[in-house]
Amino acid sequence: MTQRSLKQTIPALETSDGAGVRIKRSIGQHQSIRLDPFLMLDEFGSAEAADYIAGFPSHPHRGFETVTYMIEGHMLHEDHLGNRGDLRNGGVQWMTAGRGIIHSEMPQQEEGVMRGFQLWLNLPAAEKMVEAGYRDIQPEEIPVIAFSGGTVKLIAGTLQVGGETHLGAMPGRSTQPLYADIHLKPEGTVTLPIPGTHNGMLYLYEGTAHLGESALKRSAASVLGKGDEITLSAGAEGARLLLIAGKPIGEPVVQYGPFVMNTREEIEQTLRDYRDGRLTA
Repeated sequence: MTQRSLKQTIPALETSDGAGVRIKRSIGQHQSIRLDPFLMLDEFGSAEAADYIAGFPSHPHRGFETVTYMIEGHMLHEDHLGNRGDLRNGGVQWMTAGRGIIHSEMPQQEEGVMRGFQLWLNLPAAEKMVEAGYRDIQPEEIPVIAFSGGTVKLIAGTLQVGGETHLGAMPGRSTQPLYADIHLKPEGTVTLPIPGTHNGMLYLYEGTAHLGESALKRSAASVLGKGDEITLSAGAEGARLLLIAGKPIGEPVVQYGPFVMNTREEIEQTLRDYRDGRLTA
């Protein structure tokens, strides 16, 4: 096995999205800053209602998937298909925009902490026009794997921990995404395999941690180099971090806001479809 090292650090930049929700964006802060097959990673988190209360009113998507992981808080998803899902502490919403979806994500709280992440996962050309879909993943559906140095919450993919292979809550996709929330105890360590075919990143959001000998920066996408395993170690206060990896698609990406296709012509067709009410037809 070859250890992966820290290849690049992409600090998240503060910005806003939706109707003024304050977020930190690492991957996707510019269209040139992506990690195939991932288009964007946003961290949101505040105890101030003014930072999140306006939410994300009705808006369209086409050509990719969104994965929203709520650590604390309560948000309601509604879409044109009639789906309605409550996203609460520890839950995940996995939405496939496919050929088109119009949805909203609105806070269901007027005070308290709301924090979590939204990941945009690209779809290959052959799947961009599939029927839209949605899955509400409850916290109890997500496996939590204990090891001597902490726990791993496995949202998607297959991961070997302590010599045993575990399956995440979300079944396989063509990009074979691996999405895990790793909690390390103070001074805790863990070594985890990652397919050498996958691009991968870590995102430290609490505490302090190292990848091998390299310190990880808080609220930053830490892009992994080549290899097939990682060794993580926490500092005296422990650490919480995301591990996200996936098989690259290797196709052109043309993005216009909430639409992600392979060519400019497809984007222009998408804009016509949205204007003429055919996006979700």
